[in-house]
Amino acid sequence: MVLGGSWMMNDVRAIAFYLPQFHRIPENDAWWGEGFTEWTNVRRARPSFRGHAQPRAPGELGWYDLRDPSVRAAQAALAGAHGVHGFCYYHYWFNGRRLLEQPLDAVLATGTPDFPFCVCWANENWTRRWDGLEHEVLLAQRYSVDDSAALFRSLLPLFRDPRYIRVNGRPLFLVYKAQLVPDIAATAARWRELAAQAGVGDPFLVACETTVLPPPATFGFDALAEFPPHGHQAMWLNAKAPGLRPDFTGIVTNYRAQVNQSLQRQTGGDPIYRCVMPAWDNTPRRLERATIFTGSSPELFGWWVEQTVAETRARFTGDERIFFINAWNEWGEGCFLEPDTRFGRQYLEALRDALAVPSTLAE
Repeated sequence: MVLGGSWMMNDVRAIAFYLPQFHRIPENDAWWGEGFTEWTNVRRARPSFRGHAQPRAPGELGWYDLRDPSVRAAQAALAGAHGVHGFCYYHYWFNGRRLLEQPLDAVLATGTPDFPFCVCWANENWTRRWDGLEHEVLLAQRYSVDDSAALFRSLLPLFRDPRYIRVNGRPLFLVYKAQLVPDIAATAARWRELAAQAGVGDPFLVACETTVLPPPATFGFDALAEFPPHGHQAMWLNAKAPGLRPDFTGIVTNYRAQVNQSLQRQTGGDPIYRCVMPAWDNTPRRLERATIFTGSSPELFGWWVEQTVAETRARFTGDERIFFINAWNEWGEGCFLEPDTRFGRQYLEALRDALAVPSTLAE
């Protein structure tokens, strides 16, 4: 069959990572100050050089609170109208203690919005810094196969939800840093046993490439997923940033180089899902230590998506035709599809238009 006029927008599923840290929780009040949410970081950002677009401000969705069901409904409507198949919620679990769980719990409890979702276990330590490294650990991950089993059992109600994203009937479950989990192969095997016992289908396990990983089958997983800008070989452009602040110790680099590196990468036949990002500038979180990718535009992002979709069609079939977007709403990392006051819906429109480009491949 030749795909063309009959091609449907959802033949390749775009799944966007989703950060739930846009509502108050007691832990963040204690650790970061009364009333802290991700918006606190966004508001404090300042430019590091002339032309540096900081701070950024949200557009039509406003400075929202994710406890508000109308916000979650508006996000889903906007995402779905522009080709996003579903959200991948970060799931925070620390030996039975959950954080930032209220938005997804409400989605599950109310059955709304009627929009696909899956979860990614964000298995880093919660630290004073925003990179998960060992700097004043506020809440630590203490791994064991039994604890990972408890985590998996807690996810079973999500897996049973008809909106949960599946690959060939199998619930899609991502792990942000699988390499940190001791006995990850044994953990994966335990998860599969529990899934079989619960009758939810063998989980489709995907490890995020936040570092170099071996082939997924070697540690019991089904696939890997790219996670830009992790792995980017940065061009150091600090010297070319006009009027760079003297206290700036981060990196100014180039978005186009990230796009080119991604498209030139050879997967070697391993099951690796592509991931794109609309932009990256974590000044709100890291301030003078930020990593800033210059040169992003809706047009360049759309071209990256178009190439990624074409390659996904060529390498995968059926339900396995998926790719990821980092991210729907990572405002603290300058990495979001949601409209802002500078570009409005342009990145979303670029995504929609790229997904609508018909395939020229014969099947």
